[in-house]
Amino acid sequence: ALPGGCGTLEELFEAITWKRLGLYGGPIVLVNTLGFYTPCVKFLESCIERRFMDDRHREMWSLVEQPEDVLGAIASAPPWPHENRNFAAL
Repeated sequence: ALPGGCGTLEELFEAITWKRLGLYGGPIVLVNTLGFYTPCVKFLESCIERRFMDDRHREMWSLVEQPEDVLGAIASAPPWPHENRNFAAL
């Protein structure tokens, strides 16, 4: 996801939701140009810390600083097994 407006953010969170539900297993890469996604990642980390999301959820996305780093992040993204839809935050 490149920096963008509400449509980009909606689609980013939809991709995260689909990954969480096991509907999508591919990588999600945030391009943090000029720190654009830093507040978003802090918010997601807060959701994990407050136990609205499981610790394993932070493996759903990766953060890169430059567009040139996207292909490497895609190649090195950990697999997200379909079975991961069966766990929930407690």
